[in-house]
Amino acid sequence: MTVRIGTFNIENLLTRFDFTGFRNQQRGDRVLRLYQIANAADYQRLEEARMIALTDDTRQLTGLAIAEADADILCLQEVESLEALNAFEYGYLYRMMGEGYRHKYLIEGNDSRGIDVAIMARDTTRHGEPIEVVGVKSHAGNTFDSMGLYEPALAITEKPHDRIFRRDCLEVDLRVGGRPLTVYALHLKSMQSPRDADGRLATMPLRTAETRAVRAIIEQRFGAGGGSGAASFVICGDMNDYQERLVVSGSPRLGFQFTPVSEEVSALDVFSSDGFAENLMRRRPADDRWTLFHAQGLQVRHLSQLDYIWASQALARANPQAVPEIIRKGQPFRTPFPPGQEVERFPRTGWDRPKASDHCPVVVELNIP
Repeated sequence: MTVRIGTFNIENLLTRFDFTGFRNQQRGDRVLRLYQIANAADYQRLEEARMIALTDDTRQLTGLAIAEADADILCLQEVESLEALNAFEYGYLYRMMGEGYRHKYLIEGNDSRGIDVAIMARDTTRHGEPIEVVGVKSHAGNTFDSMGLYEPALAITEKPHDRIFRRDCLEVDLRVGGRPLTVYALHLKSMQSPRDADGRLATMPLRTAETRAVRAIIEQRFGAGGGSGAASFVICGDMNDYQERLVVSGSPRLGFQFTPVSEEVSALDVFSSDGFAENLMRRRPADDRWTLFHAQGLQVRHLSQLDYIWASQALARANPQAVPEIIRKGQPFRTPFPPGQEVERFPRTGWDRPKASDHCPVVVELNIP
């Protein structure tokens, strides 16, 4: 009996418009900067038209990526509400897949933009085994103090009574074919920081506190080390951090070069240390684990894994041959692919947009012991 588990940051599944770009050009879209817009009313009218036109192509590509992943259980990031998720499934996913994700769960978290983590599950696996959701719990209210995780390194931006998770740690208990599985859906603090040129290092203390909190939640429930390696759980989501990356140099005309770099420190070390959980993506070749292309001009370009399915010791042992799949057909054409990894993009994918997302879906098929 197997189940396909996936994760995907679907990038701003919203039901509202953002008109702040009229006053703040940093928030406005680049295409509207090409036009002289006289007043706020004209700006709103044009922004609405732009978003509606772009969104249809974008969500068709998002749906194609999810259909390609074909997960039985799917963790999502950057979802505004269940209403937005239901509208997306009815208007796009159902038309592409012919069967719905009947179970959807989203609990409003702490994100200032209103983007949350969610989970969707089918009634049965592709092999006909029932999927039951038996419990859903939010940890968005956990504070540094309540979990004993406040440290001096956090003092620049955080107070002891502040909430730990920038979004949430959504804990979902399921039974798949009668066997228990717990999913922890995450979207950790981004690497953007106005206080430091190196945003990753500046935001590392908060992400590390988040991963330590997740591990503590699991160990409080299942025991040290995740129940001495006996518990069946996965930690899924956009971790906004990496332990390695491929630095990109060169150009389309002269060719690209991809140089592997290992990071000295990562918030994800909390999960990998002492074998607490396994990053299943490490079963793929080192240059073929990336899920996102990051670029700041030509000076900073790299491919990295931001999207993870961490498996408990029990699941990793029970699935020695399980290797995650990465769906890259929705990546824009600006993303450079290492040799031999090129894919045929979904129809209407653009150079930068439309695209399925800036992230790639990740999915793996696991046997639940």
